[in-house]
Amino acid sequence: MSETENEKNAEQTPPVEEETAETPAGEETSSEAPAADAAPDVPAEASEEPAAPDVPAEASEEPATTEAEAAEAPAAEAAPAPAEPKRPRKRLPRSERHKHSKPKRERPAERKAITRLPKPDVDRGRRQERRGVVVSNAMDKTIVVKVDTIKSHRRYKKVVRRSLKFKAHDPQNQANVGDVVRIVETRPLSKTKNWRLAEVVEAAR
Repeated sequence: MSETENEKNAEQTPPVEEETAETPAGEETSSEAPAADAAPDVPAEASEEPAAPDVPAEASEEPATTEAEAAEAPAAEAAPAPAEPKRPRKRLPRSERHKHSKPKRERPAERKAITRLPKPDVDRGRRQERRGVVVSNAMDKTIVVKVDTIKSHRRYKKVVRRSLKFKAHDPQNQANVGDVVRIVETRPLSKTKNWRLAEVVEAAR
């Protein structure tokens, strides 16, 4: 009977050991649970530690923002603010315009008469005269007179012959080609006409 009891006790003891063995496992699970709970704290601290490099990141962002602001500032200065459209000025008639004050002068009651001085008698001198032959009367009221001059040279003591042409005013077209005429100097009648027909000395034959 004792053997059977021992066997029974032996059969019964393993479950106790299993329970005892299981209890440490439960304890291990219970001990692992706090460890698991504590384990996530370590990554949390680890995740908090990399937050320190964020400061340089912010510092790097600040220069970027300052550079962007510096780039925008000249652009803002370059682009002037849109000016207000100018209102069209309303033109008033002269009678309704603002009259500027002018210094008033005292005007005499009676006006002085304008006295003109007589023209002085000035001797104009002897007018130049030329005597020549008409070479052209193609233009209206204008003749071309060829004047021959003969002068003795002062140094070489010889006779120098020269011929000049003058345009003279002939208002009545009375001179013909070949006539010997006398012309006198007058005021400028045109760019090239400073002479006037005085008389026809000899008609052409």
